[in-house]
Amino acid sequence: MATLIPPSVIVPPANSKSAAVESEKEKVDYLNLPCPIPYEEIHREALMSLKPELFEGLRFDFTKGLNQRFSLSHSVFMGPTELPTQSADIVKIPTAHYEFGANFIDPQMMLIGRVMTDGRVNARVKCDLSENLSLKANGQLTGEPHMSHGMVNFDYKGKDYRTQFQLGNGALLGASYIQSVGPHLSLGGEVFWAGQHRKSGIGYAARYNTDKMVAAGQVASTGMVALSYVQKISDKVSLASDFMYNYMSRDVTASFGYDYILRQCRLRGKIDSNGCVAAFLEERLNMGLNFILSAEASGRCRSQKERLQVRFWTHSWRIEEASLNRD
Repeated sequence: MATLIPPSVIVPPANSKSAAVESEKEKVDYLNLPCPIPYEEIHREALMSLKPELFEGLRFDFTKGLNQRFSLSHSVFMGPTELPTQSADIVKIPTAHYEFGANFIDPQMMLIGRVMTDGRVNARVKCDLSENLSLKANGQLTGEPHMSHGMVNFDYKGKDYRTQFQLGNGALLGASYIQSVGPHLSLGGEVFWAGQHRKSGIGYAARYNTDKMVAAGQVASTGMVALSYVQKISDKVSLASDFMYNYMSRDVTASFGYDYILRQCRLRGKIDSNGCVAAFLEERLNMGLNFILSAEASGRCRSQKERLQVRFWTHSWRIEEASLNRD
């Protein structure tokens, strides 16, 4: 009786499946690339870690929400103010002022106004004119001559690009454009004209970002070269570094910092090539009550600064323009 021999089964190589998966991942649909962030924000992750809102002295902020859209704010600041001098010595005078603010926040509009005891009036406006076009404006009025200023910015968000147009006092004109050229890479450029000073410039920028890192570079005809890199260690810890160089004045500055987010507090710090060490701690003590402590020490100028801030508001949300931006 003949023995039946089963047909042979061809087993594909073990790495053929992984190679097929990798080939699928390598396929990029260039007609559906993500929309990049605005040109002026290509370094925003590094700025969040390396440039926190440092101040010197004591500050108390209180925000009272009248309804879901309208709120009033009060701020008291006491601390020294540095005066510009021609020598290397630092001259400070004690100052104190009170600031009153009104805020209106809507899903399509944001209005923020501030009035200070020294006579300054600040205003910010953000309005979504359409699904893709938004308007941003900010200005300051002061009693000092030639110190008032204003700026209007139009931002158009395309499918895989962004373009901006700026108009400011002093015959300032600017335009920028950034385009996604890959799933993680975007390239852009900008031009500006300052009619009051008869100066013009052009700049270029590149940004590469993944889930774990962000790298950005920028160069301009004014002599500025800026590089930044942010590495996300985990969901709560990230490291950041930047490099600033001006090839006209030959000034070079490099800094390294960290950003540590806990359940109720956030700790940021940095150290730069000028010998400046800074730390910034923001802790949520209770619902609506935040405690902020920052310190800065510079070895080159032998100066130390300590700051204390307490913020209180009746609602658990903070007024931040970044929360309204659609990326």
